[in-house]
This record gives sequence, C-alpha cells and structure tokens, in this order.
Amino acid sequence: MSKLAVVALGGNALLRGDQRGTIQEQEQNTLDTMENIVEIIKEGYNLVISHGNGPQVGNILMQHDAGAEKYDIPAMPLDYCVAESQGGIGYMLEKALRNTLKKHGINKEVVTLVTKVVVDKNDEAFTNLTKRVGRIYTKEQADALEAEKGWQFKEEVKADGGWRRVVASPKPVEVMNEKIVQRLANEGVIVIATGGGGIPVSYNEDGTITSQEAVIDKDSANSLLASRIKADEFYVLTDVPYVYINFKQPNEKKLDFLDRADTLKYIEDGMFAEGSMAPKIRASLNFVENGGKKSVITEATKLVDRSFGTKITLNYED
Repeated sequence: MSKLAVVALGGNALLRGDQRGTIQEQEQNTLDTMENIVEIIKEGYNLVISHGNGPQVGNILMQHDAGAEKYDIPAMPLDYCVAESQGGIGYMLEKALRNTLKKHGINKEVVTLVTKVVVDKNDEAFTNLTKRVGRIYTKEQADALEAEKGWQFKEEVKADGGWRRVVASPKPVEVMNEKIVQRLANEGVIVIATGGGGIPVSYNEDGTITSQEAVIDKDSANSLLASRIKADEFYVLTDVPYVYINFKQPNEKKLDFLDRADTLKYIEDGMFAEGSMAPKIRASLNFVENGGKKSVITEATKLVDRSFGTKITLNYED
C-alpha cells in the first residue's frame, strides 16, 4: 500500500524575496518546485499539497483597495480574497505539476480544492488581533476605516511608519471536505488543498456556516489536515535545508533529528523564532503526536536527497 504524504510549500516556493511577483517569476518558481516534488511521487507516495499565500493575498487586498478608490468597485472581504488566492495559486500549481508529470512520464490526476477551515467563533484570538494584513494607511485613513468598517489597526514599526489592519489568527479545528481529500489521495489523485491555511469559517447553532475575517496559520492547518487524513509523513518546505538552534550565531548547530522531548525543550528555551520556524516546529510535532510517523522540515530542492532535512518523530528510534 502506498504511503500518504502531505507536502506544505512555503512562500519561497512561489515567490522569492527579491522578486516583484510577476506571473513569469511565480510560474518558473513553481515549475522548479514541482521538479523536486516529483521525486516523492516517483517513490510511490500518494500526495496532498498545500501552499502559503502571504504575498499573493496581500497583493489581492491592495488590488481591491485600489479598485475601490479609483473606480468605486466594492472591495471584497478578506475571506473572499483568501479564496481568490487559493484558486489562482492552485491553478498555477496544478498546471506546473501536470506539465512536470507529463515530462517524467507519470500518469496521475491532479485536482485543486478551494478549502474552508473551521474555527471556533469564541476563540480568544478574536479578542486579541495580531495578524497584519493589507496595505499601510495613514493615521487619518486608519481612523476613518475603523469608524466606517470597525477594523482595528496597529502602528508599523518600520522607518516609514504608518498603520496596518490587524485580524485574528484563530486555531483551526476542522478541515471541511477532509474525507474527500483523504479518499482522492488514497486513490492516487494528487490533491491541492488548505492553501494559505484555508478560508476561515465557523458553525452557527443551526449548522450553517459563517465567514470569519481572520487568517489561519497555514502550518497549523496543514498539520491538522495531515493528521485527519491519516497521512504517514508531513513535509514542511521552507528556505533552509535544516532546522538550526542558535541560528546565524557563531555556535549555530543544525538538527538532523528531533524527538518530542528535545523539541519541547528547544521550544521552551526560545530556540526557534516565533515569526518563522516556531510555527513549523509546533505543527510538525503536533502531527507526530496525533499519529503521524514522521515530519520533515527542509528546503524544496533537497527533497531529491533524503539525507537533508530535520526529521521529527516521537522518539529517536522511530
């Protein structure tokens, strides 16, 4: 029986830090990434792919904002912009993957699922807004939008200053259509799902769903999906080949293997940056704590050589 893996693409898989984000740049980056992912497929794995959307959804928000200012086109809310990014990025990934599979003589179907992820509407994150989204406003603009739309803002600490909207980042509790993802993946269909952490929704008392103006941490959502579909392995692709402690310090040390105890200790000691590696570590640990066999954190181009990457298991002997 084929193993099932969830591969979560970091933002650099689509857009490099020194790029403008043209479609030509993103398509080439995506094609390069798929050339590495195909190595897992060649090994006989069934696959679910997820992706980040930070730069893309930020651009979409600003495009809507510009359209409203210049042409009086009503701007869409955040959840619609997340859905828009899922569809666009999913299309780009699917096209690149289909062409890569064709090049390597692999016959597999690929499907993109615009994915809703359920959050608890009473999550305390909704009373402590931390996730910055969209463009930078002046204080006067921010005050006007707060009065008009009820948005909340925080001041930017960068040299040019300004104010940015902040939204909640609630914990994901359920991935809608997870059973469909599991069934398709186990049948050999490559599924692209939970892009950008998913579109946040919550249940009403009558069972209907309501959109939430929020951003779900993509690593948490991907880990949850991997656990719920009973994946064997969880891959988090980022911009470094290993996880390090004392990162970029003279005593920097790469970590080839981590078990649960050491992972928790390093987290407690603050060895991983909260804005970058810490969420990936927690998501990887959560996966193995909930039945997964192994999590791997590495850079996309290193997938071809399994000696690379930090492997996280419950125990070193696993």
